[in-house]
Amino acid sequence: MSQVILITGASSGFGSLIAQTLARQGHIVYAGMRDIARRNASKVAEAAKFAADNGVVLNPIELDIQLQPVVDQAIETIIAEQGAIDVVVHNAGHMTFGPTEAFTAEQLAQLYDVNVLGTQRVNRAVLPHMRERGTGYLVWVSSSSVRGGIPPFLGPYFAAKAGMDSLAVTYAYELARWGIGSTIVMPGVFTSGTSHFDHAGQPADYAVAAEYARGPYAVVPDVVMKGIERLEPDDNDPQLVADAIAGLLASPAGARPFRVYVDLSEDGCEVVDAVMERVRAEFLRRVDLGDLLKAAPRNIAN
Repeated sequence: MSQVILITGASSGFGSLIAQTLARQGHIVYAGMRDIARRNASKVAEAAKFAADNGVVLNPIELDIQLQPVVDQAIETIIAEQGAIDVVVHNAGHMTFGPTEAFTAEQLAQLYDVNVLGTQRVNRAVLPHMRERGTGYLVWVSSSSVRGGIPPFLGPYFAAKAGMDSLAVTYAYELARWGIGSTIVMPGVFTSGTSHFDHAGQPADYAVAAEYARGPYAVVPDVVMKGIERLEPDDNDPQLVADAIAGLLASPAGARPFRVYVDLSEDGCEVVDAVMERVRAEFLRRVDLGDLLKAAPRNIAN
């Protein structure tokens, strides 16, 4: 059945693949992007061509998740045009790479604003609508880094992703009785096929960064990237993330798992989460909130 879907951060990378995949699946897709009249005008043209060539509905929409009025307007526009929003895919995010000490506090705040507060702005705009209808579905694109192996020089990004992931867990509890489902998607590392590493933010404190660059950590950035690439199998295609989300939407609401892992590099996230999920479930049952639990996690790579 066709659903109305909003995807944040849909101009490139995972977001663009998710938008195209769900549109092909027959859904009415709104691809949220910043500055569609100028900066992302070419992306709008690409989306229009994709929609025409494939006979699907893929609508770019102005969406800057750092501006609440813009978020509110996007939600209002979609509801006015379609009568409802069934699904929100929280995909927008930004990566950084460099020694953590060399990032200013303001840079970390900006990173949290995009990766964490942006989801809150979207939720505050869309959840009143979903709660009134008694139905809806949130898909959170998290990262295996919040539980798995953590290489150095990615600390600010991992911290922001962990914050978003924690928020997603709590939201799942607080929305279950409203009839709104949640799934957290856990991609592993993808060094190609997305713009994450190409567009990664760099530290603003050049002096501190230079000290790391010529000190005992001088070789670490190269070691990190080569090590990550070595762990990736040849078939580590970011399309797998889009396909996993398409599979979720094709499943009955009651059969959708709480977490889905797309981690072909096997960084250990799923192993750690197995313990976390058991503790989470036991605690909720002990405080008489077992009805808030969702289905078991699963790894689409297995």
